[in-house]
Amino acid sequence: MARIDSAYDYYMSTYANKEVSRYDSHKKSDLRKVYNQIVKTNKESPLFKIRNIEDAKKYAIDIKESAKSIQNVVASLSDQYGTFSDSFQKKVAVSSDEDKVSVTYIGDGTEKNQADGFEIEVKQLATPQVNIGNYLEDNIRTFRPGSYAFDLNTNTAAYEFQFNVNSEESNHDIIQKLANLVNNSSLGITAEVRSNGKGSSALALTSVQTGLSENEDSLFSISPDASSGSMETMDILGINQITEPAHNSSFTLNGNIHTSLSNTFSINNAFELTLKGTTDKQAATIGFKPNTDAIADNIQTLVDAYNHMISTAESYADSKASAGHKLQTDMASLARQQQSDLQNIGLIVSDNATVTIDREILAQAVAPERAEKTFTTLSQFRDSIGRKAENVSINPMNYVNKVIVAYKNPGHNFATPYISSIYAGMMLDSYV
Repeated sequence: MARIDSAYDYYMSTYANKEVSRYDSHKKSDLRKVYNQIVKTNKESPLFKIRNIEDAKKYAIDIKESAKSIQNVVASLSDQYGTFSDSFQKKVAVSSDEDKVSVTYIGDGTEKNQADGFEIEVKQLATPQVNIGNYLEDNIRTFRPGSYAFDLNTNTAAYEFQFNVNSEESNHDIIQKLANLVNNSSLGITAEVRSNGKGSSALALTSVQTGLSENEDSLFSISPDASSGSMETMDILGINQITEPAHNSSFTLNGNIHTSLSNTFSINNAFELTLKGTTDKQAATIGFKPNTDAIADNIQTLVDAYNHMISTAESYADSKASAGHKLQTDMASLARQQQSDLQNIGLIVSDNATVTIDREILAQAVAPERAEKTFTTLSQFRDSIGRKAENVSINPMNYVNKVIVAYKNPGHNFATPYISSIYAGMMLDSYV
């Protein structure tokens, strides 16, 4: 029996809330290519046992996530651009008031004059719906023992919740039980137990979604089962009353009033805005960074992704989960092979092979008379990192500490598609 529960738990707790990039979605041909690479890798892979399997799972996941970050950055610096120099000169959006309105450029370089920038005033943020129940004394037993139910209806589905009250359970026990019940249901509603600091607690339900469309009165509603016991229990809980209704965000773009269901939205398919606070009648200006700063910022994203992989390799290098310094050596060789050329354009390679940017040297290197050579060096570095990240993500187990049990007969093996992910996909079995 494959023991992968802890691997999933580690992934969900560490990476589940990570912001999703548009480069995380792929065409069928991309997925087919990955599948074929995994099949090929496992076809010739020797049989091995994994040492320290718990740490090995975490290490393999960290490797794959670091590699994926590099691949996304490489894709973003190669996307929809005609020449290698254009890739590093992608526009970088900037807000004059990042505390109130943050912005990310999401265009593909074809907007031209359709998205030159604008001013935005934030009048109101989009808010979720909140239902806060009655505050009940924590150590008192207000609820009668029995079985109860209530319906939670959203605008897309209806759910029935059933729960039991035991004679020894206090008010706080019941409220905590219901909070866990809602949170474990993954309905797009978060539940928490709120204390008033005076020995009483209430159940608070908050929608993940914000804003209301024209035909909506609420984002969710709660009603008790038709039984008298359930209705009495709901009266005690009080979670069926809307405490704070959802609101849309309200803002002006160059003086024109607009609203949105969310605090994050796109403008002209070029800017993704996130509203963080009202601007108090002082408009924030959205525009683009100067070309040299944009180039430096784009290179910084590549350097950060590369450095993170080096950091991941270093953190496990001396652990029992790692095959020594193999990953660190493989990644470091990419920078060291080009060290002289990189340093000439402002990318300084340190002793441990991490890279920092000297922006003054870089600004000189992207001057017209040196630009072609500079962008050639950057493209070679980007492509070498991308190829290595692709290989690493296909078979992270190559860098895990393991004992070879048997080699397959070279050239005389058959693909086994039904177990194509047994190692590359990290189906780690402690009994293998």
